[in-house]
Amino acid sequence: MSSLEVVLGFLDDAESWRLRSPQFPSKVGGKPAWLCQRDLPSLDRLECETCRLPMAFLLQVYAPISGQDRSFHRTLFVFCCKTPQCYTHNDSRSMKVFRSQLPRRNEFYSYDPPPEDEPPSDLDPDQSVLPASGVKLCWVCGCPGNKACSRCHAVTYCGKHHQTLHWQHTHKKDCGGCKETVDSPFVFPEFELLTEPEEEDDNDKGDEGDSEMAVTQTSADTPSLAEMLAETDLEEMAMHETEDNKVFQRFKKKIAPEPQQVLRYSRGGSPLWVSSQHIPSDTDIPACTCGAKRTFEFQVMPQLLNSLHVDSTGVSIDWGTLAIFTCSVSCNNSDQYCLEFVWKQDFSTEQQTQIKQP
Repeated sequence: MSSLEVVLGFLDDAESWRLRSPQFPSKVGGKPAWLCQRDLPSLDRLECETCRLPMAFLLQVYAPISGQDRSFHRTLFVFCCKTPQCYTHNDSRSMKVFRSQLPRRNEFYSYDPPPEDEPPSDLDPDQSVLPASGVKLCWVCGCPGNKACSRCHAVTYCGKHHQTLHWQHTHKKDCGGCKETVDSPFVFPEFELLTEPEEEDDNDKGDEGDSEMAVTQTSADTPSLAEMLAETDLEEMAMHETEDNKVFQRFKKKIAPEPQQVLRYSRGGSPLWVSSQHIPSDTDIPACTCGAKRTFEFQVMPQLLNSLHVDSTGVSIDWGTLAIFTCSVSCNNSDQYCLEFVWKQDFSTEQQTQIKQP
């Protein structure tokens, strides 16, 4: 795809084996389909920066870069906290994104593409271990887990928190018996992410233009300083509300032809912001550890929340959009899972009401 082409992502049901690592999937929910099977992110790197609890796997996007052998296979993994109280306004600390990439010839996968019509013979139904590396995974979240149940030693966890969660959920009665037959209560519902190019709209041009105001005053009718400040504040508020509404209306118009889109991919392009507030400047986006600039790659849309079953009264997991910025050269980092950057932009209260209207 061209760097400025926009590709839309949609949810679809799929057989579980199609969403495993050997198929190089793009998907939402379930457990991560890890790309590189060694040096997975450690528990402390997968913690929420606010509450320090383990984050849940949200989605992954398979995004190889054509003509660049080191990223022949390339996947971006997004994690988010499941504690609603961590979702304060425009605060991104409850989100993390990691990049993993491999050359075509590597120790984990065949040089040739995998068959698309039959599952691999060595598929682990429990996703308890990575077959190519032997890395054990947490039964609850699918992240690295070396802490085994002290009674049955058959199930492993990433830490005490998820071991307790599983024990309370089903393992207390199943420990030492047959393999688990229920899904983890921690993971989000699992879907495949299908993509298609966005059709261009020649009429999609926002109303541009700045208004200027000239004020003439006579010495006999000069307002007080307090009056001038109050009037200026009101004017700024009105102009801000107008601009914010303009951005939001453009957002709604842009997504209207495909209202079910949950992701917009455009490496090197620009995000579709939901508000004129909290838009990052170049200095807000940190450079990669290699020194290269980070550029926009894709964004997660608010429509995804409807399929995650996280709606609740009061405080809830929420976002207007999640903009993902990645290394512009997709460097080979010494860390197999390189931390990239996510910017969370929220809706205003008025916008939240509008976006949820049918």
